[in-house]
Amino acid sequence: MNPAFLHRHEKKQATVQDMTDGNCMKLIVRFFIPILIGNFFQQFYSFVDSVIVGKGIGDEALAAVGNTGSVHFLILGFAIGLTGGLGICISQSFGSGDIGKMRQEIAMSVLVCLATGGVVTIVSLACMRWLFTFLQTPADMMKNTLDYFRIILIGCTVSIFNNFTMSLLRAVGNSRAPLISMLLSSVVNIGLDIIFVFPLRMGVAGAALATVLSQALSALYCYFHIRSIPALIPDQDAWRLRGKTLGYLAAKGLPVAMMNSVTALGGMLLQYFVNAMGTGYVAAYAACMKFCGLFEQAGVTVGMAILTFTGQNYGAARHDRIKRGVRDGLILSVLVNIPVSLVQLLIPETLASFMLNDPVVISYTREFLFVTGIAIFPLGWLFVFRNACQGMGRTFVPMLSGALEVVMRIAAAVLFVPRLAFTGIAIAEAAAWVGAFIMLMITYQIYYAGLKKGAKTS
Repeated sequence: MNPAFLHRHEKKQATVQDMTDGNCMKLIVRFFIPILIGNFFQQFYSFVDSVIVGKGIGDEALAAVGNTGSVHFLILGFAIGLTGGLGICISQSFGSGDIGKMRQEIAMSVLVCLATGGVVTIVSLACMRWLFTFLQTPADMMKNTLDYFRIILIGCTVSIFNNFTMSLLRAVGNSRAPLISMLLSSVVNIGLDIIFVFPLRMGVAGAALATVLSQALSALYCYFHIRSIPALIPDQDAWRLRGKTLGYLAAKGLPVAMMNSVTALGGMLLQYFVNAMGTGYVAAYAACMKFCGLFEQAGVTVGMAILTFTGQNYGAARHDRIKRGVRDGLILSVLVNIPVSLVQLLIPETLASFMLNDPVVISYTREFLFVTGIAIFPLGWLFVFRNACQGMGRTFVPMLSGALEVVMRIAAAVLFVPRLAFTGIAIAEAAAWVGAFIMLMITYQIYYAGLKKGAKTS
């Protein structure tokens, strides 16, 4: 059963999208737009969450929540990367039309998610105080930091399944259902934030609880949508434990998971430098990273579209379309990042004032957002090349690119922070993005040349 047949057979029940035929740019843009809207809403409610915490509780509370960012990405980024890696396998099976294999991969992926959620929750809860102590978390922030992060970790399995259900739908070309799920969860998150922080006065714990509950809603919505697509429902035989399938999924998913965690390690080390500067700089850094998380979504989303496009075409052996898709992805990345860059370059302090209260703390963000506003373009290209490599099933070297980011961040921080203080932190971020982009661009060229050579000799 090929994807085109599956699409015709099930179009009355649910939407899937075959990306192995048709105009590459149109398919990528059609897939890209719903994900972009959803990702922006997801980041928007994260932004509103920070506004509510900063304005409703104070700059110190915002600093405490922001202080969890790098550790959050280290722990949950591993799990989220794993689900993304599982989606690569599923998109390739969908592209090849092997529905039986795809169902087996879905069933085994559910077991992987359950096991990962349990292990991550137990280990991280046991280690979180040590991690934040190691990061030189200021004493006046420690209680709020732990209160917030403890609830996030308890909801870890919910977050993992939310990301897996969205990855599964995107793997078969459905970007609309994840969009709706993120819109719903965004509205619920903002509403619960307001209720928990203001009338109930639950502080940072309320903000964390709102995040977990909204993700549970998103996961449930995606689950019920998946149930409407018969091809995505594993039969009884698919649930039989298969070591070979688990090994294959682990081989593809673990490098992506490790890449996220290794990249997060670099962020933790930068947080170490920032924490040493004091609570004001920690608050400024938290605001800047919230904006960076929001603004990089355009590039992230192009990368996600390229991942599904490449995965399906690799599975269908349409190697010629991979090159055209990557080229179109690079063009689209530039176009969507132009307005993002201009906003960071022209009104950085206006942006920061939405979250922060102290004019001195707000002024710290000016140079940081200026530097990241320029570097947003190589960051976008990084996402295109990284996802293209992963879509071809090559996940090991992209994992190493995460290690390069760590090295670049540390080297640049050691070199520039003593001389340029907070601006040096921004330069360290930019240096990591540029270094990884160059590495992945070269890696993609090598992988694609290998595909062409293999096609000629087959």
